[in-house]
Amino acid sequence: MHCQRALSQGLRNIDHCDPKTWEFSAFGQNGEDGIIDSLCANIKVPNRYFIEIGSSDGVENNTAFLAVVKKYSGIMIEGNKAASAISKKIMSSMNLGVEAINIFVTKDNIPGLLQSALYSDLDFFSLDIDGNDFYVAENLFKAGLKPAVMAVEYNSTLGEEKSITIKYQENFDFTKAHATELFYGVSVKGWTKFFEGLGYKFITVDQNGVNAFFIDPERFESNFYEAIQGYEYKENFYELRKFKLKNDLRFELIKNMDFVNI
Repeated sequence: MHCQRALSQGLRNIDHCDPKTWEFSAFGQNGEDGIIDSLCANIKVPNRYFIEIGSSDGVENNTAFLAVVKKYSGIMIEGNKAASAISKKIMSSMNLGVEAINIFVTKDNIPGLLQSALYSDLDFFSLDIDGNDFYVAENLFKAGLKPAVMAVEYNSTLGEEKSITIKYQENFDFTKAHATELFYGVSVKGWTKFFEGLGYKFITVDQNGVNAFFIDPERFESNFYEAIQGYEYKENFYELRKFKLKNDLRFELIKNMDFVNI
């Protein structure tokens, strides 16, 4: 499967202004590998280091391509014990520079996690925990995190215009929070407001409507990022297919849940 996906890398006709042409999937599920590769390749002074929170089994995630193909060092953090064990086993044979840590991340255990990192100004950081993502990100940056490239999952059901996230619950589980499993995470506008407040620049979302990408402009040449014309929003392809409803109608299913404005 991953060999077949990797073939898509060579089939791209890249337009440096158009992120959809960057997309390919070797390990990631939604074209993220290509977007991440294109952004990291343009960092002025790279340190070739990553952290991913919500790394699953170390294979289908946002950093396996960097670890296995590009040989970046980094940390894969996963709350599921079995998945983290698989990640550790795989990376022990593929890249000894990658550490797999099994911990359920909350907003309160962030400082300890960053103490394990070699860099706070790492090249790439990915966050996808299907829940308290905003609060974890907020505390990461308060603790000194400053990545060149940031990838975050957004909830397309929350729409294009609302700047909201879920109310913090320490042991949040989106599979139990609401029967639809649509109550989780952050809206794309919420993420944009948060990151722009930190001096970051929005780049694009992937075509499958799963991840949003931001960069620290100080780590890039301005003639690279100023020309980029990315997507500001895309519907989550899976949720659209599953419910046969656009985001505004899906939001009606969860509108009475506890949301917080950003």
